[in-house]
Amino acid sequence: MTKASVLGRQGAAGVLAGVLLYSAAAYAVDVSPHRAIYDLSLASAKSQSGIVDAKGTMLVEWADACDGWAIDQRYRLTVTNDESEESLVTVSFSSWESKDGLSYRFFIRKLRDGDLAEEARGRAKLNGRGEGGQADFSQPEVASVALPKGTMFPTEHTLLLLKGAAENQRFITRPVFDGGEMEGPSEVTAAIGQATKPSANAKPLLAHRGWSVRLAFYKPDQTGSEPDYEVGMKLLENGVAEDMNLDYGDMVVRARLREIEALKPSC
Repeated sequence: MTKASVLGRQGAAGVLAGVLLYSAAAYAVDVSPHRAIYDLSLASAKSQSGIVDAKGTMLVEWADACDGWAIDQRYRLTVTNDESEESLVTVSFSSWESKDGLSYRFFIRKLRDGDLAEEARGRAKLNGRGEGGQADFSQPEVASVALPKGTMFPTEHTLLLLKGAAENQRFITRPVFDGGEMEGPSEVTAAIGQATKPSANAKPLLAHRGWSVRLAFYKPDQTGSEPDYEVGMKLLENGVAEDMNLDYGDMVVRARLREIEALKPSC
């Protein structure tokens, strides 16, 4: 993500919105609304990046909002370079998606060292499942962008991944719009591994089979073969992302689940 990228290369909110939102009515997926806290740390960094450390936390709250699914995510990451200089990136991401997968609202704010770096707000609507539609931004500027046929919002896309995983599909590619790109949806390619059984003595929310999933994100105007960034995770059948690796090219951030609790529907 770049300019029209409200998240920037060190923000994971848009990625995880697509990981943690689901519409049970559409695909009969038995999902578990929840609040989760992840510890962030540096897994690796390229020598030319100058990055020597990264640490932080990420809180994700996914809730059943009766007429749709709501997510609130907060991401704080402190990156240290080889001159011992620190930079704090803070990203807030809030979204709502209707349970039929056709309507979507979003608000994204990114701060760098306490100063506002980027902000986006808007809403989008599809004319029908598999059809195109339109996204309307009110921030950072008033603008509209056409959404091509086949565009999905994060909820519907993740449902497709879960459905595909259960049917032993190994590769799924779709255009996905999350509000992070003013040019339109990103192309997302998913590689899905074999199903794994739950760990012994796992907590109730984690006592589910899962799949190793690798998502590659390509910007709307991207021409090269390398993705803009990638996300690897263990995705459980109830919608919980147990562990993740966020690959931004110059560095990989590890997200390890520290706490998780179930959320009751608000209606």
